Amino acid sequence: MTSILAAGEPGLVDALLLLSYPLHPPRQPQQLRTQHFPKLQTAALFVSGVRDGFGTVAEIEAALRLIPARARLLTVEGAGHELLSKRNGDALPGLIVEAFGDFIAKADNPGRRR
Repeated sequence: MTSILAAGEPGLVDALLLLSYPLHPPRQPQQLRTQHFPKLQTAALFVSGVRDGFGTVAEIEAALRLIPARARLLTVEGAGHELLSKRNGDALPGLIVEAFGDFIAKADNPGRRR
């Protein structure tokens, strides 16, 4: 996983875009995949569907607090782990690109809010 590699090699990339991060296997929230989060020094934008079986919004928000670097969650209403649907397929890619661009711009201008 890219986030594990970035945790081991700070400075490898400027920021991470993590789409549908599998926080844990479906219906197994005790098996968290966050061991490397406290070592992550790379800014990370997580994008997750509000119905994702690999991690609820609340679970992901709690996990992001483990990351010492700047981290943000962008939720996709009505989406599960797949993110894209017939209803959002035209607009969602552009929204994600725009959100990631804004996220990176804020990293370049630390005076701006998170």
